Amino acid sequence: MSESKRKIFTGAQKAKIALEAVKGTKTINEIAQENSVHPTQVSQWKKDLQDNASSLFEGKRGPKPTNAQSDPDRLYAKIGQLNMELDWLKKKSGISL
Repeated sequence: MSESKRKIFTGAQKAKIALEAVKGTKTINEIAQENSVHPTQVSQWKKDLQDNASSLFEGKRGPKPTNAQSDPDRLYAKIGQLNMELDWLKKKSGISL
């Protein structure tokens, strides 16, 4: 028996197949056969695309929120904390570098 590996599709490939199904120029069976996918999977991707398409346009324009992870003051404080913990551990363990 030969084991066939499952084909993994990227998001872009799924979107392309789903858009082709939404257009309706070909049947879902034709699209599935061309892309080596089960027709049920094509139908699911099409449904997902239709259900989530409205979320693409819901975001408001404006400045993007700042990432809390990139705050320099917070990062310097964390570095200081880690250095203090390292010094304490070195002192307790008797290791001197």
